[in-house]
Amino acid sequence: MDAIRNTVLEAWMTEHGYSSNSLADAVNMAVERLTGHPGGLDGSSIRAWKAGRVTWPKSATRSALEAVSGLPAVALGFVPRGRSSPAPAPSQQEDHDMKRRTLVGGIAAAAAAAAAPGTASPRRIGMSDVNRLNKRFAEIIASDHRHGGQPGIEEQAAALADEALNLQNAGSATQRVRSSLYASGAAFRSSAMWAAIDGRRYDVAKAHMREAQTLAEMSGDQAIKFRIWSHAGTMYRHMGRPADACAANDVARNLHLTRRDPLFASLGLARQGAIHGTAQNRTDARRAFDQAQDAMLRADPADHRPVWLLAFYDQAELDSLALSGYLSLGDYPTAEYHAHRCLASLRPHMVRSRAITTTRLAHALLAQGAAEAATATAMKVPVDAATHHARVSRMLQEFGAALRATAPRSATVRTWTEHTTSWRTAA
Repeated sequence: MDAIRNTVLEAWMTEHGYSSNSLADAVNMAVERLTGHPGGLDGSSIRAWKAGRVTWPKSATRSALEAVSGLPAVALGFVPRGRSSPAPAPSQQEDHDMKRRTLVGGIAAAAAAAAAPGTASPRRIGMSDVNRLNKRFAEIIASDHRHGGQPGIEEQAAALADEALNLQNAGSATQRVRSSLYASGAAFRSSAMWAAIDGRRYDVAKAHMREAQTLAEMSGDQAIKFRIWSHAGTMYRHMGRPADACAANDVARNLHLTRRDPLFASLGLARQGAIHGTAQNRTDARRAFDQAQDAMLRADPADHRPVWLLAFYDQAELDSLALSGYLSLGDYPTAEYHAHRCLASLRPHMVRSRAITTTRLAHALLAQGAAEAATATAMKVPVDAATHHARVSRMLQEFGAALRATAPRSATVRTWTEHTTSWRTAA
């Protein structure tokens, strides 16, 4: 007997903008949230559902599909084992009631609104709303790369996270849309966290971190979980707490995402190398940086990745982290090597990163006895970064103190003093 196509499922997929591959991905994520293990569906699995070759998916897969769609499997055209034909299609009113009962969140409010005469139907939240928020998020990331660490960037990112949460309660949505909103909210909140870290406002950063972690768990998005825990590792490294930094970064590195995508593995290893540098673990630091480089070379540039990762992680960032690690270890020639590599490949818009790298290069040169070259390098840092970026300002103050200790009463010290005086005038 020929299989009967599941036209109900096909119609639902068309209505909600799912291809066979994208529905497989969404159900796999839902399976992982339910069982702790990723699902094994692909596009051919969904095509088998639509063709009627699979009439009743396995229980875990079925539950995951119901979570994604907000509908019971029978309402999507599937037939329980032992039943010879699909359940009769519900009437228009029954279908309306069933969908209303299965809306995720706000069920009681939706029912009351539907029953009240003259009341408008609840708004339908879709991926276009998520995409609109993410476009504004990309603008915040671009501002962060230009300026970095500013309270204004932190406030914008936090406000966008609140807006994503408010959308959750603004109307009905599929599980896919709700998960995407939670993931976006977590991404926005983690950007607020990063701005606070960059500005050395660590107590505020911890508060953002806690909110971001909660949203990430609700989204089930592995990439944003990686980002938040990796940021936490960086925060503790800047605070001089390498043991906590290593533990937080290990949470990120142990996500199965790093086994699936070498670029995530590379970032986790590079940050681990910088942490080992802070902890004075020379052998572990060198091994981590070598492994990070190998993983980056294995990564396929064509693979789909989140905008926040593509916006900053590349060869220049790997060299920047290596520069930081080797500078902490006191291996100044190797630190200088990575500084030059980083500056040569930095993208033009990475203004904040260029200022940080230039300042670290000045430290590496000074530690090797090249006071004049170090001072000339430090003087290349833009006034805005030198006076308004907390990390850069502190590193330049430390540079000045080291210069005065290395070459007291020299012409180089006088040049540096006059230069920093001009900053105050310009500011």
